[in-house]
Amino acid sequence: MRGGARLGNRSSGEVLAALPDEIAATVVRDGPAVVIACGTEEVIESNGTDVFATLDALSSGWWAGFISYELGRAVERVERRVGRVGRASNRPDARFIRLSARVRLQPGHDPIFEGRGDALRRLVDAVDNPEPVPSPEGVDRWTSSLNRDEYEQGVRTIVELIESGDCYQANLTRRLTAQPVDAIRLWSAVDAGNPAPHATFFRFDDLAIVSASPELFLHLDRGRVFTRPIKGTNKNALDLMASAKDYAENVMIVDLSRNDLGRIAVPGSIEVPGLCELETHPGLVHLVSTVSAEMRDGVGLGGLLRATFPPASVTGAPKPRVLQVIEDLEPVTRDIYCGALGWIDTDQARADLAVAIRTFAIDEETRFGVGSGITADSNPTAEWEETELKASHLLALAGTTSARVQVGAGLR
Repeated sequence: MRGGARLGNRSSGEVLAALPDEIAATVVRDGPAVVIACGTEEVIESNGTDVFATLDALSSGWWAGFISYELGRAVERVERRVGRVGRASNRPDARFIRLSARVRLQPGHDPIFEGRGDALRRLVDAVDNPEPVPSPEGVDRWTSSLNRDEYEQGVRTIVELIESGDCYQANLTRRLTAQPVDAIRLWSAVDAGNPAPHATFFRFDDLAIVSASPELFLHLDRGRVFTRPIKGTNKNALDLMASAKDYAENVMIVDLSRNDLGRIAVPGSIEVPGLCELETHPGLVHLVSTVSAEMRDGVGLGGLLRATFPPASVTGAPKPRVLQVIEDLEPVTRDIYCGALGWIDTDQARADLAVAIRTFAIDEETRFGVGSGITADSNPTAEWEETELKASHLLALAGTTSARVQVGAGLR
């Protein structure tokens, strides 16, 4: 199951709705199963290079959380842009929670509960007595951090940098903002209407995340690591398969992913079992490749993250240079968007982190990022239209009617 399907007489949104609002909760995918977890046993928050050591030293248990794109500044030296709008609420570069109780739900199987205490009792009750979830109330309008002219000028700037040999490919994004929305209503609508293999819900204190990410950043299973970069997007599968620009962009990011994994891999263990495969999602199709490697002895999750972060598909090549290009051209920080989110099971030496794209972050406002990869063959108008294509379906699920969608108006 890729998401969105009901699990017997319940959906994950209905289970979340039956949990108290103040309790930390998450929903993630683990293969064919949905895992719902709640209750807080331990919280870790860290910044900069401390993140890597913190992840390597996680205590025994099952963790869920996020890593901000801004951690990239600890991986590569980036000169901060003066006047660039910072992240909301001075959020840490990484936040992970060890959760007290969880249930594994899979069609055709009985629920499997693990945990203890009050959190487990509440979770069992929520699974047995789910509550209906209304549709999202809707969003009056979305404001874009870059208007169409600004975005297209950014594309032209990157093309000039590529033509001068400064870089080979760069990802340019913009942030859409609106008033805060109800996170569980939004999750329920997105999970049902945009099933995604790495869909994630996360709620803790001042923050909720609703993600329909289609893209795997890192899957770790007892020393074998996989990444599945997405590059190439279109409404039409035949047009996408015929696009030399999209194929070249995907291959370029595969090479970057191979290079990143090479820093921690057993020599000769890197493989590309899938190259530019077609993958269908609601309203669009992607080109997706798979790269895998065997990690060297002694390399932990923190070391793996240091070698690969930020994700190759949302930065570009060469990564050190394009991180500065992104800093110079984007007027707001990406924050959680284009970072990573997911779960870590230290007892089983397993982890699954998605690229935080198609992702809403909700606190004092609702934020949704969208972007495209720029190459030498990029057409500014087509790249802008790609961002609108990526945004349109999910904004509609958030309750935005066609009359309310003003992302193309470039409101600041």
